[in-house]
Amino acid sequence: MLKLAIIGAGYLQLPLVKKAKTLGIETHCFSWEEGAVCRAEADYFYPISITEKERILSICEEIGINGVLTIASDLAVVTVNYIARIMSLVGNSMECARVATNKFEMRQRFDSFGVASPKYCLFRNLESLPVDVRFPLIVKPIDRSGSLGVAKVDCVQELLSAAQNAHIYSFSMEVIVEEFIEGREISVECISYQGKHYLLAITDKITTSAPYFVEIAHHQPAEISAKLQHKIEKLTFAALDALQIENGASHTEIKITAEENLFVIEVGARMGGDFIGSHLVQLSTGYDFLQGVIDVSLGKFSSPDVTNFKNNSAGVCFLSEESLYLKPIIKNWKKYPEIVEIKLLNENISPLRSSSDRSGYLIYKGEFSPFMKSKEKEK
Repeated sequence: MLKLAIIGAGYLQLPLVKKAKTLGIETHCFSWEEGAVCRAEADYFYPISITEKERILSICEEIGINGVLTIASDLAVVTVNYIARIMSLVGNSMECARVATNKFEMRQRFDSFGVASPKYCLFRNLESLPVDVRFPLIVKPIDRSGSLGVAKVDCVQELLSAAQNAHIYSFSMEVIVEEFIEGREISVECISYQGKHYLLAITDKITTSAPYFVEIAHHQPAEISAKLQHKIEKLTFAALDALQIENGASHTEIKITAEENLFVIEVGARMGGDFIGSHLVQLSTGYDFLQGVIDVSLGKFSSPDVTNFKNNSAGVCFLSEESLYLKPIIKNWKKYPEIVEIKLLNENISPLRSSSDRSGYLIYKGEFSPFMKSKEKEK
């Protein structure tokens, strides 16, 4: 029986564990015990931090795993690729793992390869800002995801406060400051094998307003022209090449200005979270993204025929103070045949500062009218 090591055991990894089991693959999950919902689903669970790559490697060598992966965790990417390199399994280089999980080094790599992205600097104090800096700016920890510690600032006082907050969230206690790009935000979901990239879906993103820009909905397919899609694909593949992402899933966030200029905001060397990779891609295109990434990790990947992809509407909406219209829908979900999955996580609904503040979600397929109405209000 094939054996798969899954780094991480939270809810983001659960679809991967379930998919592997349907394929008859033995699953070995590594994670802290707290929040390890995969523990009940995986064949074997090891209560080890995903950052303890040497301990995990030792167990993987003893087991004789055939593949190693994660689907929606930046923190796990380093461990995944470390194990893959040492055990001669399919993965990406350690250089790729490093630059794909550090926003400052990612920007440097984009500069070196001519990939359009926002201007930036590593922020230590006011003297570290370039002389031509212009507000508004975006402040981020260099090594976190899920909007943690991210804020838009309009003046020096706000910058100093936001930088202090981002510093707290950063694992390495480093902060990056970037120019704010006004425009529409999308994400690009891809799978790669041996350096060849395949664009699977482009996702429209709806976020809260400034200063935190937390995602409250994702919709596929994005409403874009064929010409713009070609530009997006070209820029995305250039970004993946710059970061040396050669194998597995990737999630690229791009801003589109009113003039249709494109800027890469970030790239994750893993599936997009928020159910984008694990659910929406298959709902909208028919392509089994989960099996695709498993096949890549096992070295038996078959190229997807993107010309035969479906063009269904699908999406996810998150419950928060900013999207209260969802609460009665979630409670009366049986009235909506488009809904394929719902969950109310918390009755106490609060405003969003990061994705961890969301109180529930619904996933839909088809023209989900309540979502479309809310989308029109955003315009």
